[in-house]
Amino acid sequence: MITIKKFVFNFFGENTYLLYDETKEAVLIDCGCATPDEEKTLSDYLYENKLTLKRLLSTHYHLDHVIGNPYIFRKYAIRPEMHKDEKNKNAPTLDMQASIFGIPIHFEEIEPLHNIEDNEEIHFGNSVLKAILAPGHSPASLVFYGEADKFIIAGDVIFRHSIGRTDLWGGNYNTLISSIRNRILTLPGDTVIYPGHGPATTIDYEKANNPYL
Repeated sequence: MITIKKFVFNFFGENTYLLYDETKEAVLIDCGCATPDEEKTLSDYLYENKLTLKRLLSTHYHLDHVIGNPYIFRKYAIRPEMHKDEKNKNAPTLDMQASIFGIPIHFEEIEPLHNIEDNEEIHFGNSVLKAILAPGHSPASLVFYGEADKFIIAGDVIFRHSIGRTDLWGGNYNTLISSIRNRILTLPGDTVIYPGHGPATTIDYEKANNPYL
């Protein structure tokens, strides 16, 4: 059984998720720690729970979701993994993304280790996640599905009562709605949605209450 630990990090209130099972092997999804205190909070949790971090996954390459990747690379020698169309030659740098929000800070870029494909399985310990391609908020957002434990880590594809914005690089409203309807809402209704910002929700709840759907 997978345990999900949520951390709320950085100036965007981003949800970083640490997943682990009874083997103590763990994967980190969307590392957003941006300050020494946030980095310590994450590392202390790993140490105190005797977890071994195996992989660093990214739902998409927006600043608030990858700002902690350099720290993970320096401390644990683990590079991020994401879809190949997220960080390509046309993608804006993190500094360019920061300038959109008026943040005059230089951000280090860590090149991905591995390109995750649609429907690829992510293994750690006795557990498995499936990558689901769901573009629209970004060019190639991934959602990570834990079928056995009935949850998804959704990034910024869908939120409680809302959906991801589509006015940033690679965003497209119609594509996002199609992704949600055809790749997310087709999952079992009791599947828990853990979004990139805000509280968790479920497939059934969003079908009945999300004004965009």
